[in-house]
Amino acid sequence: MCLSPLHDFLHGLPKCEHHVHLEGCLTPQLIFQLAQRNNVQLPEDNPAYDSIEALTQRYHHFSSLDDFLGFYFQGMSVLLHEQDFTDLAWCYFQKAHSDGVHHAEVFFDPQVHQDRGIPLDTVVAGFSAGCKRAEKELGLSTRLILCFVRHLPVASANQLYDQMLAQEYIEKDIVHGLGWSSTEVGPPKDMYREIYASASSKGIQLTAHAGEEGDPSYIHTALELGAQRIDHGIRLIEDAELMERVAREEIMLTVCPLSNVRLRCVDSVDEVPIRRFLDAGVKFSINSDDPAYFGGYILDNYCAVQGAFQLSIGEWRGIAESSVKASWIDDTRKVELLGLIDEHVRRHEK
Repeated sequence: MCLSPLHDFLHGLPKCEHHVHLEGCLTPQLIFQLAQRNNVQLPEDNPAYDSIEALTQRYHHFSSLDDFLGFYFQGMSVLLHEQDFTDLAWCYFQKAHSDGVHHAEVFFDPQVHQDRGIPLDTVVAGFSAGCKRAEKELGLSTRLILCFVRHLPVASANQLYDQMLAQEYIEKDIVHGLGWSSTEVGPPKDMYREIYASASSKGIQLTAHAGEEGDPSYIHTALELGAQRIDHGIRLIEDAELMERVAREEIMLTVCPLSNVRLRCVDSVDEVPIRRFLDAGVKFSINSDDPAYFGGYILDNYCAVQGAFQLSIGEWRGIAESSVKASWIDDTRKVELLGLIDEHVRRHEK
């Protein structure tokens, strides 16, 4: 529980979330529920799947990114039908809304579902319906970001990219950008060079996971390929010249503190370079990544950062405003969100 005197302020602060994987919002409860609904057999030889409680406990003991990814991809096996994807998205949006999120840019991983025989249209239609429901019933604005996964061959990503273009998901305002995620260290840093070059030429928004486990050269390569944002990016502090460039060009990092701890990139939240980024003028947002697995949604991450760094209302205002300005939304929505932040801050500064 957050004990900060600023908890009410943090809770009500209008937030933008830019780094959350919808598949990472698949709670143990929802995994068991969908497994029963879809007659999916969970692994009988893994005691973690003996019960909801056992699986929840196992999530507290990931040894690495790859250890987590094994459970992450196993969990997806219960997602079979369009309604499953819609239900999953809706579960996230309800929680995000209760945490003060007004705008959410959410990742999804079609390749993994396609490998299981799920058609791309099923995945996109399901998640898109969840986004539309959140916009209509909760008043959120949303953006859907298609993520390529680095543990699969480039040929798989190329095929998905061609399908996306053929379906005109970008032109129809269904998909709003591209990213990459999954295993960072190991696959070639520039494995999506051709895709990103093509997407850049078409004006498609681009982001990339880099600098979580990998050194700053991964960030450098992502920027070279056209990424406009960097997801994670905490190892940026190891390269002063690159950090100066990121600050100067106002390239936003989408930082996920509790995820960094759970995946053992750092030992505690106070090792996440929040203060270093603030002092260097690096723009960043605070996000939940895979909250069902890492034990914390966006408000939990805000509270954890406050507990570690004791930020001022003015510093939080700057983080919130930077989050809005780097969002992939039109200027009218940005002005609206900035106004909400200003109104909230003024109430708490009295």
